[in-house]
Amino acid sequence: MGNIRCTSKLLNEIRAEPAVTPKQLPNLSDWHANLLRVDRKKCVLFTNDLTLYSFLIHMVKESLSVGFGEQFRLGLLKSLMSDKLDELQVKRMLSSQGTVMIAQTNNRSVLGSMNDLVFQIRCLVYSMGGLADANLSVINHHLNRIPMSAIRYSVGIEELKRRLLELD
Repeated sequence: MGNIRCTSKLLNEIRAEPAVTPKQLPNLSDWHANLLRVDRKKCVLFTNDLTLYSFLIHMVKESLSVGFGEQFRLGLLKSLMSDKLDELQVKRMLSSQGTVMIAQTNNRSVLGSMNDLVFQIRCLVYSMGGLADANLSVINHHLNRIPMSAIRYSVGIEELKRRLLELD
């Protein structure tokens, strides 16, 4: 079962009641999500708790409240395919998500890393001429190649690949 731990702002936007989840060590199915505005458009940044692998999706108001879990899975699939993970790795990652449960944030370190990524997103969108002209696949590609102190200055994509190999 996958957990998406949403900020209060995102929980209000999707009108979801957070579930109470048991305390456990982070794993590949645990994510944090934050609603942000880029060029006055709503976007959601998802970041994996364990690897800091992240992806951004542009959301329209109707899709936020309907099918949030499906939007997450579709965004994850697109991001993994764009990062050229092999088919087995993509299947392994998607199968680890299972049923998505919405909960409240619980990790300030992940939230801090997400704040750093938001700054990078804004810079990338600006350099691409705005969100209308920006390519989310390119943005996601860049996000996962930024060294992050929370994972010992490794990068999200390499941490994800390493963790997927450990599942063998």
